[in-house]
Amino acid sequence: MITFSEADLVAWLSPMLWPFLRTLAVFTSAPVFSSRAFPVRARIAFAFFVALAAQPSLQGQPVIGINDAGAFGAVLQQVGVGLAIGFSIRVVLAAVELAGEVVGFQMGLGFASFFDPAMSTQSSAVARFLAQLATFMFIIMNGHVLVLMTVVTSFTAFPVDQNFLQALGKMRIYELGTELFATGLWMSLPMVGMLMFANLALGIVSRVAPQMNIYAIGFPITLTVGLIGLAATLPMLDEPFVALMTRTLEIFAAR
Repeated sequence: MITFSEADLVAWLSPMLWPFLRTLAVFTSAPVFSSRAFPVRARIAFAFFVALAAQPSLQGQPVIGINDAGAFGAVLQQVGVGLAIGFSIRVVLAAVELAGEVVGFQMGLGFASFFDPAMSTQSSAVARFLAQLATFMFIIMNGHVLVLMTVVTSFTAFPVDQNFLQALGKMRIYELGTELFATGLWMSLPMVGMLMFANLALGIVSRVAPQMNIYAIGFPITLTVGLIGLAATLPMLDEPFVALMTRTLEIFAAR
C-alpha cells in the first residue's frame, strides 16, 4: 500500500504553489495578459502551466508549508512581486500614452477624448493611438515572452521567503515614475518642437496680417503639422520603448 505523509505533500505542493501565485499576479496586472479578452480560467490554467514548466530552473527554493507560520508572508511576497512586475510593464506603455497626451494637447486634439475600457479612464485620440501602437510593439518584440522569462528570473533575485518589505525596497519601483515622465517627454519632444515652431509662425503671421483670421487657419495648420510630425517620428518610437522596457525588466533580473 502506498502511503505518504503531510511532509511529502508539502514537499510536492510548495515548489508549485509559490511560482503559481507569482505568475497569476503577473497575469492580473500586466498588459495583454490582463485583457478582458483573456478569460480568467485561461489565465489560471496558463499560470499553472508556466509554474509547472519553470520547475527545473527553480531548484533550491525554500520549502514553506501551507500551515507554517510564514505562509501568509510568503503569499504576500509572491502576490506583491507579481503585481510589481505587471505594474512595471504597464508603466512602459503609460510612457508612450503620456507622449500621446502631450502631442494631442499641442495639436489641439485634447478635446477629442475616448473612454478606455481597459483602464476605465478618458484618453485623447493621439494617446489612444500610440497606446495601441505600443501594445503591438510589445507583442512583436516578444514582450510577452520576456515577461514570462522575467517571472522565472525573479525567483533568483527575490527567492521565496517572508521578506516582502525587503523585496519591495530592493526593487525601488518608485524610480519608474522618473523614467515614465522622462521617456514620455523624450518621445514627444520632436513633435512638440515642430508644433511650437508652427505656432510661432502663426503668431508672426497674425502680427504681419491682422486682418487674417488666425483662429480659422490655425487649427488646420497645427493639425497638419502634427500629423506630419507624427508620421515622421513613428519609425523612431521603438528605440526609447525598447530602452525603457530593458531598464524595467532589469529590476527583477538576478544580481
